[in-house]
Amino acid sequence: MSIEGGLYRALERGHSIGCTTIQIFTRNSTRWATRDLLQDEVLQFRQTKTICAIDPVFSHCSYLINLAGGNEFYEKSIAGLITEVLRADTLGLSFVVLHPGAHMGSGENEGLIRTVAAINQVIEETPEAKCKIVIENTAGQGSCIGCKLDHLGYIWKHIKKKTRLGFCIDTCHLFASGYDIRTEGTYRETFQRLTDSIPVESILAFHLNDSKKPLGACVDRHEHIGKGKIGRIAFRCLMNDDRFMQVPKVLETPKGKDLAEDVVNLRTLRRLHRPRP
Repeated sequence: MSIEGGLYRALERGHSIGCTTIQIFTRNSTRWATRDLLQDEVLQFRQTKTICAIDPVFSHCSYLINLAGGNEFYEKSIAGLITEVLRADTLGLSFVVLHPGAHMGSGENEGLIRTVAAINQVIEETPEAKCKIVIENTAGQGSCIGCKLDHLGYIWKHIKKKTRLGFCIDTCHLFASGYDIRTEGTYRETFQRLTDSIPVESILAFHLNDSKKPLGACVDRHEHIGKGKIGRIAFRCLMNDDRFMQVPKVLETPKGKDLAEDVVNLRTLRRLHRPRP
């Protein structure tokens, strides 16, 4: 949800179309510089969150952060993630979603080592924060890490304080990186591989997006639910998977300011859910 007009406005927008959870940016996602949060805007956000009864609320990190690269922006990325965690914690958000970044030619192994070291450092430097860092799987474009399930497993294994770590699974990214979920059978197989790599309880969120591009295309192009190459069966499986009933799920599909597309996608997903008798 957009924070245009103030952070609290994202909550109002979500409430207006019946959301029970939302994801926001707490700052401009394409700039390093940011201002400190004002006490009044924090109070207004927290009060509006209570009034709108939206919970959990979580944020997405700046797209500039790259923990895997090891280039001149590495230390800047670590500082940027610390800022994201502290801002989210001040607002009372449950976690921040993070793309781990791209290794920029140094190789997957080096990228993973750098990512883990950076996350461990951020956790050490924010010891009082309750906000968790949630790693999002990626679509496989370029030299990005996080597109393979064993990447997620490596990160989980090597983070020292696991109570501060979790994962967000993006369905479009999963499909784009070569994991088929289009049938009940392939959904079960892929999610078995996923939960063999990371504990099921570490999956703290989902991004529900169909894909404009075919299986294994390594291209991140989101489509409306049931209108892309994934199709409705995968989303029906996920919406009825007992393991994830209480895990927040958000849309990152294209939309206009009136949120009409969100309303349609939410309705589609809710209709795919089949309550137990």
